[in-house]
Amino acid sequence: MNRRNFFRIAGGGVILATGGAGTLIATSNPSQALAPWAQAGASQYTDPRMRALSYAILAPNPHNRQPWLVDLSDDDTVTLRFDTEKQLPHTDPFDRQLTIGLGCFLELMIMAGAAEGYAVDLELFPEGEDAKGLDKRPIAHARFRRTEIGPDPLWQFVPDRRSNKEPFDTERTVASDQIERILAAARKRNWVGGSIKAEDISFWRNLSSNALRIEIETPRTFKESVDLFRIGKREVNANPDGIDFSGPMFEALHLTGVMTREASLDTSSVAYTSGIDAVLANTESAMGHIWMVTPGNSRRDQIAAGSEWLRLNLACTQEGLGFQPLSQAIQEYPEMAELYAETHRRLAPEGGTVQMLARIGYGPTVSVSPRWPLEAKLGRA
Repeated sequence: MNRRNFFRIAGGGVILATGGAGTLIATSNPSQALAPWAQAGASQYTDPRMRALSYAILAPNPHNRQPWLVDLSDDDTVTLRFDTEKQLPHTDPFDRQLTIGLGCFLELMIMAGAAEGYAVDLELFPEGEDAKGLDKRPIAHARFRRTEIGPDPLWQFVPDRRSNKEPFDTERTVASDQIERILAAARKRNWVGGSIKAEDISFWRNLSSNALRIEIETPRTFKESVDLFRIGKREVNANPDGIDFSGPMFEALHLTGVMTREASLDTSSVAYTSGIDAVLANTESAMGHIWMVTPGNSRRDQIAAGSEWLRLNLACTQEGLGFQPLSQAIQEYPEMAELYAETHRRLAPEGGTVQMLARIGYGPTVSVSPRWPLEAKLGRA
């Protein structure tokens, strides 16, 4: 949700009305939930696998569900599993997007290993896969081995990577050579595409806005998101996954009853109507779009898509561009079928699966997203 628009529309002096604005500003930062970003690669992690994993947990993933569980019981190996409690059954019924998030995790782990002189050999889905959904079987066995490999050129941009959920500057255009450099960061260049043409920007602004309206106006899909709202410092620190609304503005809106999960579901409330205005301000300020189309749609394809998607996100960071996934139009539920088909007609006319779509542009500096500490993700099979 666009913080500035929400405050302009819904806040209207709420923070001043509650009193103690300075105290709110000083005490509303969920520092516990943000700590994993500062702890990545810390000297306390003497095991190279742990150091790599401390970066991997910072990977982008749908609804910030952080669906990874890791097992280090085998020497030199990480076994990655899917946390089945993190599913999104209404908006991601086949776990396709969550699998892409796991691909982002693996790519970032591999990058972190390479930065310290370790190659990572992956064995994907060693016990099989199911197109209908993920289960408790391993996603990957990842074996670390010493090598002369050096850091990936994109590695240096990992600390600054964000998913920017604020409006972009519509007065600043994205240059064509920037798009080319971003797309060149993908290893599978034929999978990715992008455009900064005015007619394409207009088309995707409209389609992605309509897709957002469908997701919000479909009760079960919107409730899936609202159930994952974490409003205010206490909630974010206690459960640092899902969709965070932290900072002084949201603390105040929550305290005054303007911003609650119940209000967000009430279609007559300020929280609901302002929320729609806020997210549409994002889609309607896109200054370009990038996408990914895979020839197949196997679990391995989805993992590979996540790997490439992380690289595109980092390439945008290198260019100083904001980046926000717009996944709504490629979600596989009945109400979205028309826009899903339209997206595929546009981007995959000869077949294939549109795995990802994002808007890009120049946006404000935004904070990191909350994360569970690495230790919360460790366990045995």
